[in-house]
Amino acid sequence: MDTILKKPVTDTDRKLVTSGIFWNFIQLLINQSFAFILKLVLAKLLFPSQFGIVGMAAVFTGFVQVLNDLGVGAALVQRKAEDLRKEHYHTAFWTGVVWSVLLYIIMSIVVAPVAASFYNEDLLKTIIPVLSIGILVSPINLVHKAQLTKQMNFKKLAFIDNTSNVLAGTIALIMAFKGAGVWALVFNAVATVFFAMPMFFKATGWKPAFIVEKQAFKDVFGFGVYTTGSNIMNYLYNNIDYLLIGKLLGATSLGIYTLAFVLTDTFRSRLMAVINNVMYPIYGKKQSDFVSLKKYYLKVVEFNCLFIFPVMVFFIMEGNFFVVHVFGNKWHETVAPLQILSFSVMLHILVSGNTALLRGLGRPGLEMKQQVLKAVIFLPSLAIGIYYGGIIGAAWAILLNKLIGVLIAQYTFKYLIPIKISAKELVIAIKAPLLAAAAAFLTAYLLTFISIHYLITGVLICACYFGVVWLFMQNELKLLIKGITRK
Repeated sequence: MDTILKKPVTDTDRKLVTSGIFWNFIQLLINQSFAFILKLVLAKLLFPSQFGIVGMAAVFTGFVQVLNDLGVGAALVQRKAEDLRKEHYHTAFWTGVVWSVLLYIIMSIVVAPVAASFYNEDLLKTIIPVLSIGILVSPINLVHKAQLTKQMNFKKLAFIDNTSNVLAGTIALIMAFKGAGVWALVFNAVATVFFAMPMFFKATGWKPAFIVEKQAFKDVFGFGVYTTGSNIMNYLYNNIDYLLIGKLLGATSLGIYTLAFVLTDTFRSRLMAVINNVMYPIYGKKQSDFVSLKKYYLKVVEFNCLFIFPVMVFFIMEGNFFVVHVFGNKWHETVAPLQILSFSVMLHILVSGNTALLRGLGRPGLEMKQQVLKAVIFLPSLAIGIYYGGIIGAAWAILLNKLIGVLIAQYTFKYLIPIKISAKELVIAIKAPLLAAAAAFLTAYLLTFISIHYLITGVLICACYFGVVWLFMQNELKLLIKGITRK
C-alpha cells in the first residue's frame, strides 16, 4: 500500500488532464457565450411568465431525465477497462431504450395532466410531452458519450456539444423573432439531443448489436442504482425551489427567479462540469492512490474557484446595473435573488469535486446518503423561506444550505473516506482566489464612490482579481499555458 500511495502522477496523466480541461473549457466558453446571447435575446423578446411556464415543465421533465439515465454513463466510465466487455455497452443501450419509451408514455399520459393541474396551467399538457421527446433519444447518445469520456476524448465531446447547441440555439432565435414565443424555448431544450445523435455515431463508430446479458446488466446497474439514487436526491435538492415557487408564487415569479439562477448556479454547474468531467475517469483510474487523489481534488477546487469568484463578485456588486441595462426593467426583481445566489455559489464551489470523487472511489452509496441528509434539511428551510420571503427568501434558504453542504463535506473527509482534507488545507489550497476575491470586492466598493459605467467596473474588478491571482500562481499558470500550447 505504501508503494501505491507514493506513486507519482505520470506525465501521461498530466497530459490527459491538461488536454481534457482545455477542450472542456473551450466547450464551456462557446456554450456559455452562446447561451448567454440566447438568453439575452429571448429575455428581451419574451416575458418572465413565459420563462416561468417552461421552468414549470422543466421541473418534471428534468426529474424524469434523471430517472432515464439510470446511472449508466457513470457506471461505464467508472468500471476498469479490463473488466468492461462489449456486452456491457450493448446491454446498457437496449435497457436504456426500453426504459426511455416507458418513461415517455408515463410523461405524456400521466405527468403532463398532473403538472397542468398542479400549476393550473393548461399549456403544460402540450409542452411537457414535446419537451419529453428528448427522453426518447438521450439513451442513444448516452453510451457513445460514456465511451468518449472513458477514452478522455474531450475534443470530440466538445465539438459535438458545441455544434448541437449552436444549431439548436440559432433556430430557436429565429423562431423567437418569428413570434413563436414559449415554443422557441421548448425547441431549444429538445433539439440539441437530436442534432448530437448522428455526430456521436460518427465519432465513436460504435453500433448497437441486439445483445442483452444478465451479468452485464447486474454489473452496470448494480453501480448505477446508487448513482441514480444520488442523482434523484441531487435533482430534488436543486429543483424543489422551482416547484414551490411555481406553485406558491406563479409563473412570473418563477421566471424572474429562473433568470437569477441561470446567471449564477447554472453557470457554476457548467464550469464545475468542465473539470469534473475530466477528473471522474482519472479518479476511477487512481481510486487506490489516495495521495494523488487528494492533490487532484484540491487542485479541482482551486481552479473552479479561480474562474467562478470574479463572476460572482461582479454580480454581487454590479448586479443591479447589469440586469436592468442588459435584460430590461421588467427583470429588476431578479437583482436581489441574483446577489444572494452569487454568494451561495461561492460557497458551493468549495465542494465542487465531491460527487466525482466519491463516484471515482466507488462510493455512490455514501453520495446518496449525503444527498438524502441535505434534502431533509433543505426542504423545510426552503418552504419557510418562500412562505415568508418569496423568491428572496428562497435565495436565502439556498445560501444557508450551501453552507451546510460545506460542513457535511468536511465531516466526510474527516471520518468517512480515506482521503483526509482539513478545513485548513482547503483554505490554503484556495488562498489565491480567496485573496483575489477580497481585493476585487474592495475595488468594487471603492468604485461606488465614483460614477462610472458598470462594464468599466467589471473590467477593473477582473483586472484586480487576476492581477492578485497572477502574483500567487504565476509559475503554475505558466506551466499550464505551456502544456496547452504544446498540444
